[in-house]
Amino acid sequence: MSGKPKLYYFNARGRMESIRWLLAAAGVEFEECFLETKDDLTKLRKDGYLLFQQVPMVEIDGMKMVQSRAIGNYIAMKYNLYGKDLKERALIDMYVEAVIDLNELLMTHPFQPADKKEQHFATIVDKATNRYFPVYEKVLKDHGQDFLVGNQFSRADVQLLETLLMAEECKPDILAKFPLLQSFKARISNIPTVKKFLQPGSQRKPPLQEKDVPKLMKIFH
Repeated sequence: MSGKPKLYYFNARGRMESIRWLLAAAGVEFEECFLETKDDLTKLRKDGYLLFQQVPMVEIDGMKMVQSRAIGNYIAMKYNLYGKDLKERALIDMYVEAVIDLNELLMTHPFQPADKKEQHFATIVDKATNRYFPVYEKVLKDHGQDFLVGNQFSRADVQLLETLLMAEECKPDILAKFPLLQSFKARISNIPTVKKFLQPGSQRKPPLQEKDVPKLMKIFH
């Protein structure tokens, strides 16, 4: 296969959104094939597209790639968003893995039962402001550079910005105590490819609404 990468997922953020962000930040155009029904997912499985029977799946460079971390690593390496050496890559991996942990909390919030939503929200705020954001604030303070690793735009910057914006959707003042992260957010948001992705009409997906949760659950269960 040649041409644009093709993304197979439902028409929502989920575990595909970080992949959309990476491709967009790299300036790569991509196509999307949305799963609208359980039959759409079943067909992908029967056709042998899904190595482990699950999405996200991305067709790129003749491969049908699954597992979101593997896809992200491949895109980052292919488009020079993965540092200049092994040590920088290790730092990027550490920062991205932590971002993914927080992202998972944010992403699963709409799926929480009503009686657990308040506690789940409190957990998000606690971990964001006491565990994760202080680390990135300190990294930026200690090295005094524009980017998280090697003073060059990388996957870590892309994924952190994505998650900062998601956290602000959850709690608009969540960055109040983190001035360097606020500056980082503004700076990375102004990179031309990122700025374009943040404009209305891009392939960036809106926050998941609770009314859409049952439809998604029917596709996967």
